[in-house]
Amino acid sequence: MEDFEFVSPTHFIFGHDAELKAGAMLAERGARKVLIHYGGGSAVESGLIDRMKSTLDNAGVEHVLLGGVRPNPEVGLVREGVALCKEHDLDWILAVGGGSVIDSAKAIAVGAHYDGDVWDFFETKRQTSDVLPIAVVLTIPAAGSEASKNTVVSNDELGLKSGYPNNAQRPKLAFMNPELTFTLPPYQTAAGLTDMFCHLLERFFDDVGSVPVTDNLNLSLMKTVRAEAPRVLVDPDNYDARANVMWAGMLCHQGLAGVGRHEDWATHGLEHELSALDPSITHGAGLAVMFPAWMEYVYGENPARFAYYGREVFGLAPTGDVEDDALSAIDETRSFFASLGMPVTLAELGIGEDDIESMIPTLKENKGEPFGSFMKLSMDDAREIYRLAL
Repeated sequence: MEDFEFVSPTHFIFGHDAELKAGAMLAERGARKVLIHYGGGSAVESGLIDRMKSTLDNAGVEHVLLGGVRPNPEVGLVREGVALCKEHDLDWILAVGGGSVIDSAKAIAVGAHYDGDVWDFFETKRQTSDVLPIAVVLTIPAAGSEASKNTVVSNDELGLKSGYPNNAQRPKLAFMNPELTFTLPPYQTAAGLTDMFCHLLERFFDDVGSVPVTDNLNLSLMKTVRAEAPRVLVDPDNYDARANVMWAGMLCHQGLAGVGRHEDWATHGLEHELSALDPSITHGAGLAVMFPAWMEYVYGENPARFAYYGREVFGLAPTGDVEDDALSAIDETRSFFASLGMPVTLAELGIGEDDIESMIPTLKENKGEPFGSFMKLSMDDAREIYRLAL
């Protein structure tokens, strides 16, 4: 097991009507003026934003609204949020939505007390502790951003999508009511399940050997996501299934599933270029295409690890040929994503050979060369993985 540091300051409020406790709990923590940050029309049309305004009003907490977060959130709206925080002297941010909204809120929180441009943090990765506290009302379990140290934001002007890790931007409060996820469209639910699963794959396949405590937690979460996926897609109002998915999604990316490991994250880097090129590409859908392609390219570095994963997660019986067993595990992974309705080729995402060359320069700028810990990837390797995904 590698040396590690682990921070988890998030207070979770989980269950029926959890979001209605937000006003009182924010007030208890000294909140006076809050930015309510959210995405598209569904949060408004469902009445959720009105309920959040009411719970803050009832607690005597003032609020300013900023909606419009898109999938793959863009730094332009982040800058608007930073300006609002400064103009109104806001002291908390309440993110109402999924990973994109929470990531946008984190970026606003980081920039709120900074005199320069918030994008500086994404370019330099410079750490700061002067971050506004964040609360979350989760509506889309997927990214795990409700408890993670990470945020990912796009810069359309530069054609970049970049991450920024900082423990200071982990949310302080996470209100998690599985009922808020009942109305999610099947595709969004499936993309979220894929994202969770891939967060675990990034941690399970790295250059560290066996770490039994972490590995078994990781494998257990993979099996849970795989078991609950068909339940929530067939019966979207199943509270227990939705609750298991919501809690698993948080654990998949909170960090606990990677302690003692280096983690890889090459595939997320490859996918980020897809959704930077075309922001309409859902992150989970891009991962569903890229992860099996990455697996096919690198499995020869440690086929026994892939075969072990296949036995534990998919129940594959050993054949005596570890390479065949590894390939079977990769096939099962692709089939699992396909069973959720996810794409399995870049062509299904509208990405062709010419697009590959256009993504390589920004991939190199974002990730450097080599990147990834399982197998140190060059830009030539990246090209081949994209081509495998065609």
